[in-house]
Amino acid sequence: MNAQTQAFGQAAAVDAAQQSRWGFAEWFALSQTALPALLILPGTQAIRLPIRTSAFGISLAALGWYVISPHAKIRQSRAQSWVFGVMALLAVMLFHPSTPNFLGGLAHLTVYFAVMAPLFWAPVLVDTPERLARIMWILLICAGANSVVGVLQVYDPARWLPAEFSRVLVEQDMGLGPVTFIGPNGQMMVRPPGLFDTPGAVAGPAAYAALLGLVFAVSQTETWKRLLSLVFAGAGLGAIYLSQVRISWAAALAMMLAYAMTLARQEKFARATQFALLAGGVFLGGFLLAVALGGQTISDRFMTIFASDPITVYRGARGAHLDMAFGELLVDHPFGAGLGRWGMPAAYFSEFTDANPPIWAEIQLAGWMIDGGVLMVALYVGALLVTALTQWRVAMVKGHPRLATCGAVVMAANLGTALMIFSFTPFVAQLGIQYWFLAGALHGVATRQGLEGA
Repeated sequence: MNAQTQAFGQAAAVDAAQQSRWGFAEWFALSQTALPALLILPGTQAIRLPIRTSAFGISLAALGWYVISPHAKIRQSRAQSWVFGVMALLAVMLFHPSTPNFLGGLAHLTVYFAVMAPLFWAPVLVDTPERLARIMWILLICAGANSVVGVLQVYDPARWLPAEFSRVLVEQDMGLGPVTFIGPNGQMMVRPPGLFDTPGAVAGPAAYAALLGLVFAVSQTETWKRLLSLVFAGAGLGAIYLSQVRISWAAALAMMLAYAMTLARQEKFARATQFALLAGGVFLGGFLLAVALGGQTISDRFMTIFASDPITVYRGARGAHLDMAFGELLVDHPFGAGLGRWGMPAAYFSEFTDANPPIWAEIQLAGWMIDGGVLMVALYVGALLVTALTQWRVAMVKGHPRLATCGAVVMAANLGTALMIFSFTPFVAQLGIQYWFLAGALHGVATRQGLEGA
């Protein structure tokens, strides 16, 4: 072996070693579950705010590094222009006359920026399909563990439920009442929080566990990983049923349909068929598991989905909030009602008066109408549409099979989060952070593979 060959071999070994190391992106993915999980420990409610904000603070710190570092730059994605527009509008809204106070408005703006920040810094840190696949495996482990704990919290609540729930929830007039249900033996049970302190909170991560678990279960990887992934997928569906959050069930179904159809479009018909069959199995298996643990209440809750057409079911559950967004708020505040008037930042930092009270918002569309009116809705929806179209384009790329697979998974996962704007507020929560993290990471990989317009 000559010197040149030896040098090449050593360089390849160094490169492989560097690729196998965990970097900030991997630790960031892990932190988004590990930090909130601290809240299930006894005595942590006294420091709930610092723990809760730490997951957002890491994203903001990375944004600061991206802004000041001359080497942390990569070609912009198409969605970044739209997100820039959202950020600029929020900065203007901070000085809206109906913003309750500067601190409350700034806290609300900070949450938005922390959620959107990964779109900018993640492309710099995630550079190969292998690395993106490793991040998705970490996300599956975290979401799967979250789901398994959620199931165990119904199976053995005395052992697995947290000692304390969120103070924000228990100090409300109705306390835990709205998030409890009657179990199979007539006992009162709490909707499982998983690795968090809010009942029912496991539903969001559980949808990711269901999708990613099935994706890895049909992938070409080690047998033990495929079996573990299938267990996580089943636990994800079981946790969704037990939490009784129907939008997460619908999101999981939409994500799986999107992924199966994309596989078919990629002409991977055998894998699409295998994925669809397993998906049907985990939907049924998760339901049977949940009914066995949670009783008739579980089946009664989910049978309401089929009681009428989807639009009628939606209007019965969230129609009033949609009417408020595009009826009352559109008429009274077409260009927004100021920052810091709803959500957790308002609860912690805003100061209200009788003339300028808080506004209740349970769906993202209503929140956007409050925070920036029709401009905010147009800009953010535009950002989501551009992101979805870009990810579809990556999924359809020829000659880069691993990149195309990553594109299909990210597109399907992010579709579920985007659909939740009609029933939840994902883009001021960690679900939104994960959305923009995956979008940014895919852009970073696609750009380095030479794909223009990603």
